Amino acid sequence: MEAMLTRSRQTTICSQLGRVKLRLLYKASIHGFTGAAFHQQCDQRGPTVSVGYNASGYVFGGYTQQPFTQSGQYVHDDQAFLFTFSGERLLKYPVNPANPGYAVKMIANSGPYFGEALVLVNGSKAVVYSNPGNYYNFNAAEMHGNDLNLTECEVYEVEETTELDRPWRTINWESQNKKELMENIKMYKPTVGSVSQARVLLIGPVGAGKSSFFNSINSVFRGHVTSQAIAGSSTTSLTTQFRTFSVKAGREGKPLPIILCDTMGLEESRAAGLEIDDISSILKGHLPDRYQFNPSAPLNSEAHGYCKSPRLKDKIHCVVYVVDACKVSIMPRKLEEKLDAVRRKVNLMGIPQLVLLTKVDEACPLVKEDVKNIYKSGYIKEIMQEVSARLGVPVSCVVPVKNYCEELELDLSCDVLLLSAVMQMLRFADNYFDEISDQLSNTAVKE
Repeated sequence: MEAMLTRSRQTTICSQLGRVKLRLLYKASIHGFTGAAFHQQCDQRGPTVSVGYNASGYVFGGYTQQPFTQSGQYVHDDQAFLFTFSGERLLKYPVNPANPGYAVKMIANSGPYFGEALVLVNGSKAVVYSNPGNYYNFNAAEMHGNDLNLTECEVYEVEETTELDRPWRTINWESQNKKELMENIKMYKPTVGSVSQARVLLIGPVGAGKSSFFNSINSVFRGHVTSQAIAGSSTTSLTTQFRTFSVKAGREGKPLPIILCDTMGLEESRAAGLEIDDISSILKGHLPDRYQFNPSAPLNSEAHGYCKSPRLKDKIHCVVYVVDACKVSIMPRKLEEKLDAVRRKVNLMGIPQLVLLTKVDEACPLVKEDVKNIYKSGYIKEIMQEVSARLGVPVSCVVPVKNYCEELELDLSCDVLLLSAVMQMLRFADNYFDEISDQLSNTAVKE
């Protein structure tokens, strides 16, 4: 199931509840706009956040600590509240402190039932019952615009994000480690003499953070937050060209021995986003920089700039799948199939593969509080294990990062994570060059 509640709004709600995450239990458009369907998915589950959506664009609902049942009784909950969104701002309406014993009613033939004040899926119909007053006080026009027809209803279980006793991966967060990582990256040399820069291809869904990753690495070496690659929020790919980005070691510095290749985002449908055939051309080194992608027509050998005889330096030496940590569990099946097709193609070509897990701070409040908690977060570990299983790569090949998106100043912990990810890419590229060297040696021996 794909959540309709946006990631930013989930984070806003979670900020009211502590170190928690939301897991989708019930979606009326899938399970049915009936009390029976709601109770089948949600009974004995709690705490929960229930969300209604209407055609007027309102997003509203309620929170309760109490697990749902079909007892027909009111239940006490002094922490319950109703809410609505005004843009991205949460407007909150707590249960009346004089009547917490009437916070929620457990009705069999309706969805979430908040104290005779707000009912979602009322009477097993795609409608809202709204009656502010004794139990919750709100303005109906502000809450839902007086549009009582539901287009969707979702219920999320609120789960604690566990903090582990000790980090499950060790990482040095000191500034000295940052300096050493930067120096090691600058001094890196591919083991094959004909190649001066390792070429790393970034592949991932629209909005996962491919362009933002390049901008973030560039920022670390520039010493301030910068933005060269086009990045932002969109439902379709903001990157429409094949771009090869070379990071410089400072404003006047030399190019680093790594080239990050940015691509159009992967999309679910066949005639949208990056084409599988174009990926093959990129891997083999045929695609020129600034090639304009056309999802309905893959690159052909007669296209302008097509490299018919690519050398080793033109080929891809490491593939990195960029995945949004907030969307791993709701990754559409067709997109997962596309990634699997790409992975199998890359495997056949013997190119090492990594997964870059982005937006970890948005996925986990513990990490949002402090990036250094990344390997103390049981939730992030679960996500890394899940993405490992979905994409068919070992957990050791999954590296989490936080890109620079909103910040104006650099953060040491973010820099260390980003630089550690680049070092892993160079180590994996070395594996590729070692294979090439072995092949060349074996060929020379046979001759």
